[in-house]
Amino acid sequence: MTTPSRTVAYLCLALSMSLVGSYVALSKPLAAVLPVFLLAWMRFGIGGLAMLHWLRKPADEPPMTAQTLRLLFLESFLGNFLFTACMIYGVSLTNAVTAGVTMASMPAAVAVMSWAFLREKVAPRTWVAVGCAVVGIALFAMAGPSASHASPAGADAPSGKTQLAWLGQLLLLGAVVCEAAYSVIGKKLTGALGPKRITSIINLWGFTLSAPLGLYAAWHFDFAAVGWGTWVLLVFYALAASIWTVWLWMTGLRVVPAAQGGVFTVLLPVSAALVGVLVLGESLSGLQLMAFAIALASVLLATLPSRLAWRVGRKSG
Repeated sequence: MTTPSRTVAYLCLALSMSLVGSYVALSKPLAAVLPVFLLAWMRFGIGGLAMLHWLRKPADEPPMTAQTLRLLFLESFLGNFLFTACMIYGVSLTNAVTAGVTMASMPAAVAVMSWAFLREKVAPRTWVAVGCAVVGIALFAMAGPSASHASPAGADAPSGKTQLAWLGQLLLLGAVVCEAAYSVIGKKLTGALGPKRITSIINLWGFTLSAPLGLYAAWHFDFAAVGWGTWVLLVFYALAASIWTVWLWMTGLRVVPAAQGGVFTVLLPVSAALVGVLVLGESLSGLQLMAFAIALASVLLATLPSRLAWRVGRKSG
């Protein structure tokens, strides 16, 4: 397994999160046409067909231990299956602004879990970068279109959903923990397996876990009513979500500490918003642009060489 340079690892992490943001923005039409678990099951199925050859064990790979097998299952269960369920149903019980502010804690969650479970020594400037990332994402979420007239979570929803807003918050926090665990477990797995094997195996687990609910949804779904444009978008979504983003993320984590890699999650909302502006015709406010600047500053602070980062901080002070 060839180890990438630190610069290449940074680029992989940045491209991974940028792709996630892109397909999240472009997959809105998919969620409007396909049931959630059918969409997830088909995503894993298409991705699995595209990387069947990645499942083959390389000659130089040692036999997988029981711990590695458990970690592979947890990586898929937490990062693929449970994260999707918590996020979708959490947003349905609250609102997009609440979800954005809650997800802003993801870089901090990754840093804390890396310190607690991987015993990583998190550098002070990484903590500062995490703080900038949290502020940037939260500011962007609060500056969203609905922020100017934001009502209490679920105020527009039926009274039943309003009363369950607390459950929505818990589910969103659960999504943050799942995604942080995904980064930490992924870092652990990169020491035992190559990025391609990790990507293919956790995708296979995702397909298996989503199969019961996916098959049930498929049994009651009218596939003939789906247009060809939706199928094209589904293929892109499946390849990006199941293959490209996972492989890029695991490749970057082979070199970069999990806590430092977690800072790159700020690029998810940034890229999603840019796709909204450039492709979907949306607009950005001045406050959102400032939030982007803070978020991107966190990535710069986390990735600059130590001496250069110290000089930049000294000049700005």
